[in-house]
Amino acid sequence: MITFFSGLTILILGFLFYSKFIERFADVDGNRKTPALTMTDGVDYVPMPWWRIFLIQFLNIAGLGPIFGAVAGAMWGPVVFLWIVLGTVFAGAVHDFFSGMLSIHHKGLSITEIVGIYLGNRVKQFMRGFTVILMVLVGAVFIMGPAKILATLTPDWATMTFWAVVVFIYYALATMLPIDKIIGKIYPVFGFALLFMAVGLSAALFVKGYQIPELSLENLKNLHTNAGKFPIFPMLFITVACGAISGFHATQSPLMARCITNEKLGRRVFYGAMVSEGVVALIWAAIGMSFYGGVEQLNTIMNEHGGNAAFIVNEISNSLLGKFGGALALLGVVAAPITSGDTAFRSARLIVADFLKYEQGPIKNRLFVSIPLFTVGLILTQVDFSVIWRYFAWSNQTLAMIVLWTITVYLVQKRSFYLLTLIPALFMTAVTSTYLLFAPEGFALSKEIAYTTGGVITAAAFLGFLVYVKRNRTTI
Repeated sequence: MITFFSGLTILILGFLFYSKFIERFADVDGNRKTPALTMTDGVDYVPMPWWRIFLIQFLNIAGLGPIFGAVAGAMWGPVVFLWIVLGTVFAGAVHDFFSGMLSIHHKGLSITEIVGIYLGNRVKQFMRGFTVILMVLVGAVFIMGPAKILATLTPDWATMTFWAVVVFIYYALATMLPIDKIIGKIYPVFGFALLFMAVGLSAALFVKGYQIPELSLENLKNLHTNAGKFPIFPMLFITVACGAISGFHATQSPLMARCITNEKLGRRVFYGAMVSEGVVALIWAAIGMSFYGGVEQLNTIMNEHGGNAAFIVNEISNSLLGKFGGALALLGVVAAPITSGDTAFRSARLIVADFLKYEQGPIKNRLFVSIPLFTVGLILTQVDFSVIWRYFAWSNQTLAMIVLWTITVYLVQKRSFYLLTLIPALFMTAVTSTYLLFAPEGFALSKEIAYTTGGVITAAAFLGFLVYVKRNRTTI
């Protein structure tokens, strides 16, 4: 219990104090008009109250990652607590805050365009394609996950395929309609449902006397049953993405940057939503390690069900909260990925539209961009879920790494405290490069070669950055 409550305390303190510290370096001006006020179009640029924007942002970013990813991450043992807490406070929330504020400062531009401003046109062109692919992967992943859970809650005729089609139709509507028609109205309700789920499950966990493993020197190690194939570095840091840091969030922040009415609200919306997601991930990691009696038992159950976290989530919710409460909790779990999936397609539409300079007011223009994206997403739902998830996870963290480097360059140009994001950028460079070299879906090299090469790539990135800083000092 001490580890869990300590982690929760650090997350709260991170929001109360560290977020205010980093706000000093983000050029926040409460008197400057935001894009929501200067570029209102009734479709994407729509002024909304901050609490509604917060709930939408929270739901947008809280997909399967802080739930499924945290349960899977719990297979490594209490060490997962360190990554969720420290990753959220010093990397993920910083990443989300700056990506949102940079979008506000650049007229609500998508993250691909912002990357191009600071890292150059070639990187921008790569990012456009890379991010659209990631968004479609997110959409596909976040169709199948909810469909599996909904199929367990409904009669036999409502199969997983049936629910996948229903979710897909909803995606189309939410992507096409103005942001305040569906997203702005129902997301806050789903956001409360997700918060109810987190609070309800954690309360039930303590009332029923489950023992959460403590983090100690003895268990500060890899407790995964297949430790050789799944070393903590880099596998844990890819598996637990949205609950610590996620590049997907940088694609969602511009959606809310187009709706926020005062720059001073950015801290509570962007940093605050990520901290809230960290809390959700912390709860699910704790439940995963304690519900079945320990980390070893969780590994056994996960292996028996092919790593299907949906089974774990379903059983835990029903057991801790009963059928009615479990159904409500599962609806929160279902709402999170569905509402991330629809905004993923929406982000993809906006990125393509920005690239084509294709005005999105007329609905026929939105159809022209959206139909090809939906077609590819529907095809991807036919691919094995675990394969799609692994590629999504790596591309997600790779995007986070690129965005961190973008923010670091921004801080250098502002002659500001760039160590805020340089250290997380270097760490994520090491994680993503090593994973690509080591993982079976990557180059499947030996650990020694992967670690060495990943270290060389990270060192080269650091040296390149130092050269950039030196040149920047002489030209600005």
